[in-house]
Amino acid sequence: MSDVEIDLDDLDRRMDGALAALRTEFAALRTGRASAAMLDPVMVDAYGAKTPINQIGTINVPEPRMITVNVWDKSLIGAAEKALRNSGLGINPQLNGPIIMLPVPELNEERRRELAKVAAQYAENARIAVRNVRRDGMDQIRKAKADGMSEDDQKFWETEVQELTDTHIKTVDEALETKRAEIMQV
Repeated sequence: MSDVEIDLDDLDRRMDGALAALRTEFAALRTGRASAAMLDPVMVDAYGAKTPINQIGTINVPEPRMITVNVWDKSLIGAAEKALRNSGLGINPQLNGPIIMLPVPELNEERRRELAKVAAQYAENARIAVRNVRRDGMDQIRKAKADGMSEDDQKFWETEVQELTDTHIKTVDEALETKRAEIMQV
């Protein structure tokens, strides 16, 4: 082999980042069970700026179908309630003093199918991110070839990058199937 090496660890780390982002998106996807991660995308107009809801109060899951948000600053309760109502989560907030209670309703069949499509879109975005990292790796190989890498080394590194890509794409597909099964479970 020549002295030119392709940094597979960097490519692997970047592909793992795409998988981590997918897992985060899947955690925020509602499956009929309450999860504090469901509120991650909710932003509240607080102190003149958009602030994540977890930075203005404590989020708890006291039971499988209930989320509570204990807002620290009483003047932000109305803004937090409005943000939750307009978040598109399909959850109707109920006030109980400084605590906003969010009962998580049972999912109907139509909503389950919609969520499965959203999960598929998240998975496709992750696949695209993995393929973009693969493209970067292949570009590095082409550049190294132009700098004098042998054809045998080029084939070796292309195979390594492709195997890394295939492994990560397979992991994305498995995560999607698991999430779909979780969503469609009644």
